[in-house]
Amino acid sequence: MKEFAAIDFETANGKRTSICSVGIVIVRKGVIEERLYSLIKPYPNYYSPWTTRIHGLTQADTESAPEFPEVWEKIAPKIRNLPLIAHNSSFDEGCLKATLERYGIDYPGNIFYCTLRTARHALKGLPNYQLQTVSAYCGYPLEKHHHALADAEACAHIALRLF
Repeated sequence: MKEFAAIDFETANGKRTSICSVGIVIVRKGVIEERLYSLIKPYPNYYSPWTTRIHGLTQADTESAPEFPEVWEKIAPKIRNLPLIAHNSSFDEGCLKATLERYGIDYPGNIFYCTLRTARHALKGLPNYQLQTVSAYCGYPLEKHHHALADAEACAHIALRLF
């Protein structure tokens, strides 16, 4: 697979609609062509202490950020007709579908692929299959784990190696 968009969402709380940041890495002809990152004002707009400990984002960080539809308007044309790749894609696909539904936006039909499932089948003997572990094995050291753009970039490198 040489053309895809690796995508990663971070959420503000336990609700799939609470996307507070997105990172996208667009790959064309096997080369990273574009990187996109945005903070997003989540819905519902509150942060759980647990999620803030994971990614470091707080309500103050996203208070003046655009809401999802404004960010999606910029993202959608760039990923049109591209497969989407995520590490643990059920989470990211679930977030995308729930948030699009919340705002009354049709799902564009992008197919999701999962680097976590692929790594579990293709790479035997790793101590675990967390994003940073698989990324390091594939030659890409993930230094800002749980930053949406850093995670999307790590996922893109894994996909280029495994798909």
